Amino acid sequence: MSKVVVAMSGGVDSSVAAALLKQQGYDVTGMMLRLWSETGKEDSNRCCTPDSMALARRVAAKLDIPFYVVDAKELFRSIVVQSFLDGYARGVTPNPCVICNQRVKWDFLLNHALAHGADYLATGHYARTRKLTDGSWQLLRSVDHSKDQSYVLHVLTQEKLAKALFPVGEYSKPEIRKLAGDFGLPTATRSDSQDLCFLAGEDYRGFLQRNAPQIGVPGTIVNSEGKTVGEHQGLAYYTIGQRKGLGVESHVPLYVLSKDVATNTLTVGEKEELGLRDLVAREVNWISGQAPMESFRAQVKTRYTASEAWAEVTPLEIDYPNEYSNSISARFDKPQRDITPGQAAVFYDGDLVLGGGMID
Repeated sequence: MSKVVVAMSGGVDSSVAAALLKQQGYDVTGMMLRLWSETGKEDSNRCCTPDSMALARRVAAKLDIPFYVVDAKELFRSIVVQSFLDGYARGVTPNPCVICNQRVKWDFLLNHALAHGADYLATGHYARTRKLTDGSWQLLRSVDHSKDQSYVLHVLTQEKLAKALFPVGEYSKPEIRKLAGDFGLPTATRSDSQDLCFLAGEDYRGFLQRNAPQIGVPGTIVNSEGKTVGEHQGLAYYTIGQRKGLGVESHVPLYVLSKDVATNTLTVGEKEELGLRDLVAREVNWISGQAPMESFRAQVKTRYTASEAWAEVTPLEIDYPNEYSNSISARFDKPQRDITPGQAAVFYDGDLVLGGGMID
């Protein structure tokens, strides 16, 4: 009997993942990561509040599976939270969920599961895997595209995909909730959360002000012609495409076009000026394990909430093997308003995830 550790969060998706695997005959163990929270906000961290932990324990008891809590507070703080703070200090808009999946769930927790004797690590992510006849693995979007989470899993390698199970990826969200009810799980009606867990439901600006106040340095706001039109409160508090909260008087709506850390300048402009056709992404992970040798067409997603858009993707190491190793350029058919340094650019061929990297 194959052994699997299920990363449990106290939510409905990971609960149903555990129940489905138990039903399929796996030897299932539940594990929950205890992540870092600001002092005094432990009850608000969605991933590991006392309430979430209690729910996960109740699910494990209902399914009659072992349940363990693994302390990852310091690791999470030093890697995920610090990369979040460092990203804003560099003037980019980081995606900590990508870092968490790469370094915490699919490195630290996977290794913990394997050391525990497990053959696989399963999560409640909405995604799918497929094994090909040559033994290699593919990462696919979930059946329910509205809940698909393959974007944050583009960092997985062949080695990790061989150990990964995503049981809920074959179902829609309504089907998962029905299954939770059918299994009699106490998480069946628990609401979803889209917030970053360590922000505890708060706007990220307040978190930055408390934990990295030095990056909130006021500076000049200019329009696309270089004319000063106002003052910003710190580049970290703004993101590309932002409209509200600029504090600039204008008879037309203005949006953030770009941020220049070197001069501490924020550039704003009208909607028609927003959008780019080109990006460069670095630290690209190719799901197949092999970087393409020539340009190719793909649908590219530039934010978790963005729609895919067609682009020509070119591996830059072809022409610049030293400076641009493991990087790509992408030229979109139409300008994209969501291209933001620090976010991931993920490449798709239909449901197939080809890979992705960080927008530079």
